[in-house]
Amino acid sequence: MGLSRPSLAVHPFRATWYQVPWWRWAVRAVVAVVAAIAVLTVVTFCQVWWVGREDHRPTSDTLVVLGASQYNGRPSAVFAARLDHALELYRQGVAPNVITIGGKQPGDRYTEAEAGAAYLRRRGIPADRVIVIPEGSDTLGSLTAVAGVMNTRHWRSTVLVTDPWHSLRSRTMARDLGLDAATSPVTRGPAVHGVDMKVRYIIREGIGYRWYQLFQRASPPSATTRAV
Repeated sequence: MGLSRPSLAVHPFRATWYQVPWWRWAVRAVVAVVAAIAVLTVVTFCQVWWVGREDHRPTSDTLVVLGASQYNGRPSAVFAARLDHALELYRQGVAPNVITIGGKQPGDRYTEAEAGAAYLRRRGIPADRVIVIPEGSDTLGSLTAVAGVMNTRHWRSTVLVTDPWHSLRSRTMARDLGLDAATSPVTRGPAVHGVDMKVRYIIREGIGYRWYQLFQRASPPSATTRAV
């Protein structure tokens, strides 16, 4: 008979598997942590992508348009895409009111909320149907202000209008604030064009989402831009 080859299989239930130097346990622990982080990262990015594909338009009390950059009262291309989508939902009867949100940067003459409201009014939404909330320097701060206004008006349900990759984080924040929130992301605009742009947004939003879950804060500074 020939010599048998030694088995290369790992048997974690054998006593000898546990009888190893401490540094091997350290290596195993590091490998396990790295693997867990890698799996969690992939799951997070998949969640951001999946929710960004969902378009829910239930009849609601109001639409909320997440703010983005504006230039002297003129919405940026990213912001205009969100406003156009909200206008479409309003005309479809999804909600009888629209809330525009967002503050301003030092030196700006207009807030994002004011620029967005003016844009919608020029396109036919009655002024008394557009509520301006010029507060908050980030998504969480703005949605906190929205929750306060909605509570005073006894509104509970809302459809959030933002970019696809921003949907998961904004919806999670809104629901944590007690709102019955759905998301209807834009399908046009810079945020949805080009693979490189999509990947960049998904990575940034994945980081922001987990940061919020861990610390209940909007996002780390490195993951924040005025586009969202």
